[in-house]
Amino acid sequence: MSSKVSKIQHLGVAVSSIEDALNFWREGMGLELGAVEVVEDQGVKVALLPIGESRIELLEPTGDETPVGKFIAKRGQGIHHICVEVDDVAAKLEELKTRGVRLIDEQPRIGAAGALVAFIHPANTGGVLIELTQKGTGSH
Repeated sequence: MSSKVSKIQHLGVAVSSIEDALNFWREGMGLELGAVEVVEDQGVKVALLPIGESRIELLEPTGDETPVGKFIAKRGQGIHHICVEVDDVAAKLEELKTRGVRLIDEQPRIGAAGALVAFIHPANTGGVLIELTQKGTGSH
């Protein structure tokens, strides 16, 4: 069964400091800060900034050895991932797996705002880390 992709849910932006980044996003661009939370299992502090039907997620690593910490050390600050909303994350993962797409997450897990999420490895996506999130999960 195929799971439909409905929209870009958010853009994840890796930053060294959420406070510093907010100078641009909140003050310069006029976006409102929605919520800030720590996602312990990913070692990241997340600031949510709604923009239309989507949002910008500022991702500050909680340590140098976290995925976002390693990303910043290797590539610097910038776009970390694109998150697309799907009807059913588990079904989309199965569909991609049968197509031979390399996955980071074999099963959905809980991400920021309590949403059901999974990541696709950039090896099959033109070098872009793609996050899937399930429609109707989390407090977006």
